[in-house]
Amino acid sequence: MAEPTPVNGQITDSVTQTNIEVLGNAPATAVSSLYQTTANANGLSVQNAVANQQNANTLFTAVLSASVARFAK
Repeated sequence: MAEPTPVNGQITDSVTQTNIEVLGNAPATAVSSLYQTTANANGLSVQNAVANQQNANTLFTAVLSASVARFAK
């Protein structure tokens, strides 16, 4: 320690070690957050693709039915 303080040295060492641990874990926490966000975005894009395909199939079925009804007359 650079200068004597009225705080117990064990307390300052404990706080310093905790701060170093938090700073050491920060990159891993940031990367895991990035992975979770990316996975969520990918999942949403797949859900949107499935919903669009279902809507297109419904539309195509309606168009086919209307076409068959028109030419069946």
